[in-house]
Parts: sequence; structure tokens; C-alpha cells
Amino acid sequence: MTKNIILSALALFSLILSYFYDATPAQSATPSETVAATFISPYAINSPEDMVLALSLPAPTLPDEETKPKKEAAEERFYSKRLGLWFETSQNKSLVKTAAKWIGTPYRYGSSSKRGTDCSGFVTSIYREVYGIDLSRSSRSMFDDVERIKKDSMRTGDLVFFKRSPKQPIFHVGIYLKENKFIHSATNGGVMVSSLREPYYRKNFYAAGRVN
Repeated sequence: MTKNIILSALALFSLILSYFYDATPAQSATPSETVAATFISPYAINSPEDMVLALSLPAPTLPDEETKPKKEAAEERFYSKRLGLWFETSQNKSLVKTAAKWIGTPYRYGSSSKRGTDCSGFVTSIYREVYGIDLSRSSRSMFDDVERIKKDSMRTGDLVFFKRSPKQPIFHVGIYLKENKFIHSATNGGVMVSSLREPYYRKNFYAAGRVN
């Protein structure tokens, strides 16, 4: 009888302790502290089922265990609003930003300033400002100075040349951007971005060249 009374008293005492100690962590505790409390507090485990649940929960992730993704080259990509194109790396950012500032410059034969420029004047101005390279002034002589490359091997900054027929000389030049787009100074609109897929440029495209 006495033994049963003692066991009952101990059980009641345990119940009272669980009431006072099995408390919710303070609101100021961090999420990791909240999860950790589930594991270290013996008062939170009141049955074998609770023990199984506690052991099945994943261990808390501590701040120093968090891994941050490394910067990839793609994260350096940037968008040129004036050109309407995304570029994958910052490698050509200077060229893109400089060329974009010329958008809308009127065409003027024999000139190479932002008050007016022809096609070769535009290309020579960009290459001088961006790369410090002085190209030949005319599109015909410029073609003789570059390395010929295949159309499907073009990169941003390469030059594109145009002829009206195989027997006629080169009459136009522009700077390749990407996705078949190039920037040039056209007689019917000044400095603009056009596509090599447009019928006129597709028909008259002659070759691509790279300045080394």
C-alpha cells in the first residue's frame, strides 16, 4: 500500500514538472534554437511515440553550415536597353555601352562624329574609343585588314561586310552584336540595330571579319 502511494506521488510530481518545463520557446528565439529545443529537452518527450518523432526530425541547420551558391559567369550577364539585347558576360560591356550611345546619330557621308557619321566612320570611331585600334577608314580597305571568319563563328565585336553582287566592291560595314543582330550607320536611318535575317541584309551579306 505504502509503495503504491509513493509511486502515485512520484507520477503526480512528474506530471507537475512536465507542466512547468514543457513550455514553448520564447518568441525571440531563432528558428534553429526552436528546433534544437525539441532535441535537448527531456520534458518534451512524454511517450515512446514522441521519442520516435524526435529522432526522425532532421538536425537543425546552423548558420555556419549554410552554403551560398558561387557566382557563375552567367550572373555577370547584363541587358542593354538601347540595343534590346542580353549579353552573357561583362567581357563586351565597354563595346556595348559605347556603341549604344551612338544610336540615333544621323547618317552623313564622310563624317565620323555624333553629329553625323557614315558606316565606316562609325566603326572606326567605336574601335578607336573601345580598343584603341585605328582601322582603315573605308569599308573596302577595312576588309583587307581583318581575319576572315565563318558566319556561324561570329562573336560580339566582329565586323560584317556587304556587297550588292560578287563583282562589285564592298559598300557597307557594321559591328556584330549577337543573335544575328549588328549595329551600323545606314543611309536611310543613321546608327541603328538591324538583323542579318532581314531580306536586304541577308541578300547582300558578303563576309565576316575579326580584328586581331
